[in-house]
Amino acid sequence: MQALDEQQSAARVWFEDLRTRICAEFEAIEREAGSDATFEYLAWDREDPSGEPGGGGVRGVMKGKVFEKVGVNVSTVGGTFTEEFAKSIPGSAENGNRFFATGISLVAHMANPHVPAVHMNTRFLCTARRWFGGGADLNPATPYTSDTESFHAALRQACDRHGADYYERYSKWCEDYFWLPHRKVARGVGGIFYDRLEGGFEENFAFTRDVGEAFLAAYPPIVRKRMNTPFDEADMNRLLEFRGRYAEFNLLYDRGTIFGLKTGGNVDAILMSLPPLAKWS
Repeated sequence: MQALDEQQSAARVWFEDLRTRICAEFEAIEREAGSDATFEYLAWDREDPSGEPGGGGVRGVMKGKVFEKVGVNVSTVGGTFTEEFAKSIPGSAENGNRFFATGISLVAHMANPHVPAVHMNTRFLCTARRWFGGGADLNPATPYTSDTESFHAALRQACDRHGADYYERYSKWCEDYFWLPHRKVARGVGGIFYDRLEGGFEENFAFTRDVGEAFLAAYPPIVRKRMNTPFDEADMNRLLEFRGRYAEFNLLYDRGTIFGLKTGGNVDAILMSLPPLAKWS
């Protein structure tokens, strides 16, 4: 993989720092619940189809009392797209199908069905063009209006600092993106989703950082508020069936899953988004 330039290095360093702070906060929650669970980290290397080194990443997974399964991954990869996949990526043809990508991806599945699952991802991609993408969305099996409102409020504040129309555009994009057309249901209660945010690097990087900070500020309080809520068998059945819908979306439609598999990423890291248990009736 080619040496990173200043922008690529800055993005990589920040994504890795955010990973460290998120994992520390999640481990703190486990301590509050009387658990000694910690993240286990596995570094992986990628070989590009061209045969040259293609970067790699670190898969972080924790299985605890509160977080039944949470994965927080960082990766920095580069090389050459296959001819077929390159057709779907802007700027590939003008760059000899070469690419660079760095980012953080997080999915948490919770032990208590009253605690919402969550997804967050932010990334920086380069071909002949450069852009940021990502977002965060809340996925409760048992929705609470106050949780949905507080999560959206944090993301709205992050959006409003950068564009008067950002929240309306990106929350609608999230609503449309995380939709299961074969079941005609949403995957969760939304959040924001954005992609191919091009133009000024500094402004777009600042927005992406604010999205990550908003997630870190918004989600842990929801976990702490719900993690000791009593639940019964009906609650668990609802959770397991919801997880089935979650798995269907990630395997059939998710861009990150497709990108990772098409570019030779670590399969276990790519599929860490799948729940540990699920149910189809």
